[in-house]
Amino acid sequence: MELLQQLLDFILHIDVHLAQIVNEYRTWTYLILFLIIFAETGFVVTPFLPGDSLLFAMGALIAGEHETGLNIWIMLLILIVAAILGNTVNYKLGSVLGAGVFKEKNKILKLKYYHQSHEFFEKHGGKAIMLSRFLPIFRTIAPFVAGIAKMPFGRFTYYNIIGGVAWIFALLIGGYLLGQIPAIKNNFELVIIFIAVVTFVPAIWAAIRSRLQPKKVEKMIEGEEPNA
Repeated sequence: MELLQQLLDFILHIDVHLAQIVNEYRTWTYLILFLIIFAETGFVVTPFLPGDSLLFAMGALIAGEHETGLNIWIMLLILIVAAILGNTVNYKLGSVLGAGVFKEKNKILKLKYYHQSHEFFEKHGGKAIMLSRFLPIFRTIAPFVAGIAKMPFGRFTYYNIIGGVAWIFALLIGGYLLGQIPAIKNNFELVIIFIAVVTFVPAIWAAIRSRLQPKKVEKMIEGEEPNA
């Protein structure tokens, strides 16, 4: 519970916490954010990391009146690389570990997350890798599911690159351009809450649908591959 409270505080006041990180670590901030984005996209056990709000807040911080010593274009490039590499590692882990890591009573690797991501993946095919970038939880699990399904690595990489570039650019540059508008700057906490709510709505809706529909088969048929 204490960890959850700390995570919630970090998300709601992410601009303040990022400013503290920049003041203390300066250029090492590039590496810190690289590791956070890489971890959220690269390890199926870390879907709780605040990727969307972190990207927007970081863009706004760099654009602010206080000198950070950070360059928005260097940050953009570094985080794009982190997002692409993270998804690639996640795909490889999925191809090796398989669906058995998801358990009904597991607090992090919940079986329902796998079912929801698999359903999303089946519906959208390869485009799910790109679309899932903008959906918390799904963006962490979708590449893992792609690995389980043995999606061709070339096709996966194509959507991985497009999705990674689009996600990082939209949120980081969006924060850079919009974060200093007085109405947004003065209500930054509300903006972060809005981003979190909007991005989590699809995951919440998927969870509601999974409860209303009959329970799906708990394991994907070996060798099953989603449509392109």
